[in-house]
Amino acid sequence: MNMSKFAIAILFILLSLGACKKDQSIEGDKTLPKADNIEVGTANNETGVIGRDFHFNAEITAGYRIDVVQIKITPRAGATYSRPWDYTVEWLEYKGAKNATIHKHFDIPTTAVEGIYDFLIIVKDENGSVLEVKKTIRIYDPANLSVDPTLSVLNLHIGDTPYYRNGAFVTAGLKLKKNDVFSAQAAIENVKGNGKLYLLLINKKDNYRPESIDNIDFSKVIVYDVYEHKDWPSAGSFSNFVFDLATFQTVRSIPNLSIGAGNDNNAPTPNPITGTKSWASGDYYFVVLYKNQTYNLSLYQYLELGIDFN
Repeated sequence: MNMSKFAIAILFILLSLGACKKDQSIEGDKTLPKADNIEVGTANNETGVIGRDFHFNAEITAGYRIDVVQIKITPRAGATYSRPWDYTVEWLEYKGAKNATIHKHFDIPTTAVEGIYDFLIIVKDENGSVLEVKKTIRIYDPANLSVDPTLSVLNLHIGDTPYYRNGAFVTAGLKLKKNDVFSAQAAIENVKGNGKLYLLLINKKDNYRPESIDNIDFSKVIVYDVYEHKDWPSAGSFSNFVFDLATFQTVRSIPNLSIGAGNDNNAPTPNPITGTKSWASGDYYFVVLYKNQTYNLSLYQYLELGIDFN
């Protein structure tokens, strides 16, 4: 064998040994993946409603690399149910990643059965290790909810002119302009006890989408309005506009916000509109966030609109 062939052979052997050692080290390292910042249910309330959207979030760090992420909703030992039911969701798109933020929404199936369940978060690693985190959730039939927050009214105006109503923009593509006087009315049905409503403007470029009033970062939002109800004994409609039919008097008017204002309408103290949330041309979210603190149920709604600040 000449020297060049001998050198190639030696190189091949060394590479093969290196690959074997690498494979053996991966196989031998059974470091568990980790799951942090876990949120189960809207506003992390560990509650699901049959036929409705369910929120799940977790930040995953693999021991080596992620293979698959699953959640399983399984009957809880000792609990009784009207009939058997369980559910599995699996996500393969994170395979091969070292880190991943799993932010998912899916509907609780209409075939689900009301009751208390184990909620299993399962992360399988390519090194063969498996992480399993167990939470507890309660699944409700909508008919059995103590309160059922539902957005029934959302109307936006520029001055006295309707801008958005009945689920659609009055003039498609029309943007809010600098110095426009903006106002909005929102109403939430089927609430009682204590609840709080925030109406926000958020620039889409910030890639920030809170889904609960508990997660609001006020450095990134312009508060159009904040209002709350307290100690309501029975279910009713809650709105940021209050009119007394008995006296025909307005109890609370909806506020105005000038596009370009120096401060927002946060209460009790307005926040300056500066820094990353300063007014700018671009696409914005108008956001409805409501939380019923008494029953730990939340609602959120996003609407996209444009602002021309030139």
